Amino acid sequence: MNTNFLFVFCLLVCIAEAKVEYKIFNVMNYGARADDRTDNSVAFLKAWNDACKWRGKSTILVPQGSYMLHEVIFSGPCNAWMNFQIEGTLKAPSDIYLFRTDTWISFRYINKLNVGGGGTLDGQGAFAWAKNDCGKNQNCRTLPTTMAFQFVTNGYIHHMRSINTKQNHFVLFECKNILMTKLKLMAPDDSPNTDGIKIAKSTGVTISSVNIGTGDDCIAMLFGTKRVRISDVFCGPGHGISIGSLGKNNGEDDVDDIVVKNCTFSGTDNGVRIKTWTAVLQKTMHVSNVHYEDIVMENVQKPIVIDQNYCPSHPCRPKGGVSSVQISNVSYKFIRGSGNSDVAASLQCSPNKPCQNITMDTINLWPSGKGKKLNNECLNVNGASSGIQSPRACI
Repeated sequence: MNTNFLFVFCLLVCIAEAKVEYKIFNVMNYGARADDRTDNSVAFLKAWNDACKWRGKSTILVPQGSYMLHEVIFSGPCNAWMNFQIEGTLKAPSDIYLFRTDTWISFRYINKLNVGGGGTLDGQGAFAWAKNDCGKNQNCRTLPTTMAFQFVTNGYIHHMRSINTKQNHFVLFECKNILMTKLKLMAPDDSPNTDGIKIAKSTGVTISSVNIGTGDDCIAMLFGTKRVRISDVFCGPGHGISIGSLGKNNGEDDVDDIVVKNCTFSGTDNGVRIKTWTAVLQKTMHVSNVHYEDIVMENVQKPIVIDQNYCPSHPCRPKGGVSSVQISNVSYKFIRGSGNSDVAASLQCSPNKPCQNITMDTINLWPSGKGKKLNNECLNVNGASSGIQSPRACI
């Protein structure tokens, strides 16, 4: 074969392959309209489906503008990395009766997913919050989460703003190896159940450089959460960074290997908290290997909490009831700042499963108002304290 012909042929093949590697799928080319009124879910799904089938790297581009988007599920598996770039604002319907499920935007069954772009997710939750009566009504209508990631592996969620979510801002379920960074999640402090990031049955989650102000937990780690690293998070307003609630139902998986470092809590109800129900389960559940370090509290109601009598709504079991959750190997190190109640650390553990190996190292907490005094409360706790302890340690 002629050498020059072979060279030209190979060059053309290489150029063709290079063109296949990367393609942008602009939602505007699929009929999307940035007019704040048109439901763009069909256009977005068409762009997703074409990008998902593409055999090279692809980007679904949402340009600047304001897009109404009804409930939508972006599902895999896909052929390559998926990049969902949101540069504009996505708006959810304000009417909760337009939702058939409990999630506004879902990503499911995807390996290698990138969601970012500097845009905004507007849950338009103000109308829905008044409809939230779940504290009184067991048959209440579940309000939708803004964005959920289910069965996603190797995910990068970054550079986005989520405002006025109807319920949770972000939920991770059955995910592996997820990085969340450069996020701002905001809802009013009186908006019910508007958790910032909720995690369940997921492993290898890193959350860093995130600002969360909301009406519930800034971050909540539920059953089956393992190997989580949280750092550089500003939380406030909100209910703090929580493990739980846990131990209400049979079959909940253990929580293990959690690290929370270099975080600030401002005006929150709680700082770092572990909460479990007083319920008798068929099998003991375990929360273990939890480390809190370099934490700043600013006017926090209860800076350090273990609550094994958790019950947010009545009727509840009497205080001092038994919990089926064993808490062990929890350390608190270099925690400082101000509290606005009379309790700095409240460690209320179960009488049938006392907390084991709880350590306090260099804790310096003071009252935020003049004439107040902080105390520590311990019940059924085994452990030790070292370094500065202000107020005086109770273990």
